[in-house]
Amino acid sequence: MDKKSVGLSGSFKGNTAPKSFSKNPIKGTKFTIAISSAKGGVGKSTFAMNFALALKAVGQKVGILDADIYGPSLPKMMSINEKPKSLDGKSMEPINQYGIQCMSIGFLVDKDTPMIWRGPMVTSAIKTFTQKVLWKDLDFIVVDMPPGTGDSQLTFAQEIKVDGAIIVSTPQEIALLDVVRGINMFDKLKVPILGLVDNMSFFETDEGKKYNIFGEGGVEKVAKNYKKEFLGKIPINIDLRIASDAGKPLVEKSPDHKISEIFIEIATKIKGSFL
Repeated sequence: MDKKSVGLSGSFKGNTAPKSFSKNPIKGTKFTIAISSAKGGVGKSTFAMNFALALKAVGQKVGILDADIYGPSLPKMMSINEKPKSLDGKSMEPINQYGIQCMSIGFLVDKDTPMIWRGPMVTSAIKTFTQKVLWKDLDFIVVDMPPGTGDSQLTFAQEIKVDGAIIVSTPQEIALLDVVRGINMFDKLKVPILGLVDNMSFFETDEGKKYNIFGEGGVEKVAKNYKKEFLGKIPINIDLRIASDAGKPLVEKSPDHKISEIFIEIATKIKGSFL
């Protein structure tokens, strides 16, 4: 009996090959930075909110777009309980909170409503947020991406001018598998990777003893192997969690906190790479 191998057909591979697209910047913004994880549950949204506020802290005009249609976090983390205004019935005004311009699907639906949408509807929503929101004179717009490498990521990478991506991960092996997929996705789609962040890197007791709960050094190793910049480590910290749950991110609530200082250091690095 002839041996046959199982794999993707030639036509399927052809349909998934990178193509050339016309990429348009988000109006009203200078630079677009995607915060990605590829893996869910690694603290990406917490990072995105605090990073946006850290950019503001270093003198930048900043907006944040919550692109996670199925699981929006921005309304809770930024304590926003209102709907965006529209003066012409076609475009929307971002909601200002803590000096940041904000937009999320969570502003438009009840917080308990599940978004049971297929891919084309998700793509349409993202296009609305990037084309019909009246962002005003922003230096940076920070995009909190959903986990994975699907429709949302492709829409941003293929149709929107993304100036760079920051990849957030915990150091555990199972998360790093998806980090590598995310790196390869952005590289294939020619989106510059600004660096990798090791989130929930360790837990430090009041006595100064460190516990590497999710492993040690994995994110930094991946960054080195794939020739990407390693932006730093953010430890597990209860103050960070409490501030996020309370709707006032730690960088805004306590800018002098040791964790806030890490975010501001990362923001300073990113600002320096653009300006």
